[in-house]
Amino acid sequence: MSEEQDKQRNTRKKENNRLLTKAAIIGVVAGLLGGGIAYGGLSAANLNSNASSSTASSSSSNTGETGSVTTSSSGTTKVNKSRTTSGTMTSAYKKVKNSVISVLNYKYTSSSSSSSDIYSIFGYGDSDSSDSSSSKKSLTLYSEGSGVIYTTANGKGYIVTNNHVISGAAKVKVMLDSGKTIAAKVVGKDSTSDLAVLSIDSKYVTQTASFGDSSSLQSAQTVIAIGSPEGYEYASTVTQGIISSPSRTITYNSNQMTVIQTDAAINSGNSGGPLVNSDGQVIGINSMKVSSSSSGDSVEGIGFAIPSNEVVTIVNQLVKNGKITRPQLGIKVAAIDELNSYYKKQLGISTSLKKGLYVAGVTSGSAAASAGIKKGDVITAADGKTVNDVATLHSILYSHSVGDKVKITVNWNGKTMTFTVTLQASN
Repeated sequence: MSEEQDKQRNTRKKENNRLLTKAAIIGVVAGLLGGGIAYGGLSAANLNSNASSSTASSSSSNTGETGSVTTSSSGTTKVNKSRTTSGTMTSAYKKVKNSVISVLNYKYTSSSSSSSDIYSIFGYGDSDSSDSSSSKKSLTLYSEGSGVIYTTANGKGYIVTNNHVISGAAKVKVMLDSGKTIAAKVVGKDSTSDLAVLSIDSKYVTQTASFGDSSSLQSAQTVIAIGSPEGYEYASTVTQGIISSPSRTITYNSNQMTVIQTDAAINSGNSGGPLVNSDGQVIGINSMKVSSSSSGDSVEGIGFAIPSNEVVTIVNQLVKNGKITRPQLGIKVAAIDELNSYYKKQLGISTSLKKGLYVAGVTSGSAAASAGIKKGDVITAADGKTVNDVATLHSILYSHSVGDKVKITVNWNGKTMTFTVTLQASN
């Protein structure tokens, strides 16, 4: 690259900064919500079921081509116990039922008391205190989610859940399928993948779930979601649906993720629970749903789960290292197919480019900066593979280790240049 080209690249108009504050850096799925349920307080719903029975004296039936008609004396209808049928997913549910738990996130809350309250009036105040008021901190149930026990090792039972379920927790507890609540330890967590691993004493584990191959999933395949929607009162709730898409790219916390889309009902509190196939295998960890469109319309039946193949990779690293170390370039980008023609022109993006990632910013001292990549470049390929979106670039980078060298192809001012980047570790 010539000195003149480098000079031009370094003196690009500052106007680009203003433009990019108006243009979306990364596309957002409107109304995307995590499934953890948060509390100011938990109000219990008391559900009572009253059963009644009657004794039948006689009945007769006439069978036709499309069914049967039963005739009996008035008030003598009874339940036919001659045969029972079970749903096709019942056996699958039984294989994981006892491994699905509720995850309870506790945070400290402050409460203040004054010596002028009714207790002080009658002599029960803290007379030794020099301050007329005091502040106390107490652990309060802040939010709830779900999780699944997937293995035991070294006297511990390991649970996978979502990172957002335990985010900011001062203490984490889990409620087992039996209803028993015990303390859990955070082994590791990762905000990028939205996964976390907890551990409990293995003596409490009565069942573990196994992971299936998420790469073999097909659209319209039957699945069930298990968890605690709206909290532990509805623990072990099962909903059934299909795989709407085995691979869907969405945006979560400014990161693009490839997830499983399902129409099985996923509600607040389902986060971290398993998505299970007909073999009783966990093929995803339920994470979020779309609740409304960009226009504000209510949306139903669009839920997402993190694919099991990715889950296994992440949880293994979290158990071994307590964290995930990923290689990174140190740049902020925008998919150019999400920018309108006006912004493309103002940013100097070649009209011939239809796909690629516009480099909106480069971190000083980063891998990209050290290699010579600058703001305003458009990344078109990495490792010789075409790059059209952030998910593709992430996939390529995450297939490498820190310290690996990767060739990044960019387009600048209509010209193609290739840089060799030595990958650095993410923070």
